[in-house]
Amino acid sequence: MGDCFFEKKTEKFSTSEITQLGFDKSYSSSIFALLFENREIMYAIVDIAGKQFKVEKNKFVYAPLMDGDEGSKVDFKEVLLVDNDGKVKVGSPIVKGASVSGEILEHGKGDKVIVFKKKRRKGYQVRNGHRQQYSKILIEDIKG
Repeated sequence: MGDCFFEKKTEKFSTSEITQLGFDKSYSSSIFALLFENREIMYAIVDIAGKQFKVEKNKFVYAPLMDGDEGSKVDFKEVLLVDNDGKVKVGSPIVKGASVSGEILEHGKGDKVIVFKKKRRKGYQVRNGHRQQYSKILIEDIKG
């Protein structure tokens, strides 16, 4: 993470760095540094239904379909790693006392996946497909 712009919290940014990040050159480098001065960077890696997700507060995660209605709260106890502004806690296998809470916003289906099987010169072709179901989860809090 040596080239991450959040590590330069109060230093001045060069105009090339500002344009690399997609901003206009008219931004003052000191104003640009103030935009990111007090930003708290905290994320966790969580095991949800056998898959690992990197989650941050107030971000969405599309996880495999979960039990629960839309609007219900969920709590994930299988937290594998927590990074709180550079202070990393790695679990073996999980971090003790860490949890991630969220809210199920909606249930939906993903894009269609087509499964096509063929054996050449035998006249054998099978076309199947499915749409994987998922839950959209808003991450509300990371404790750990």
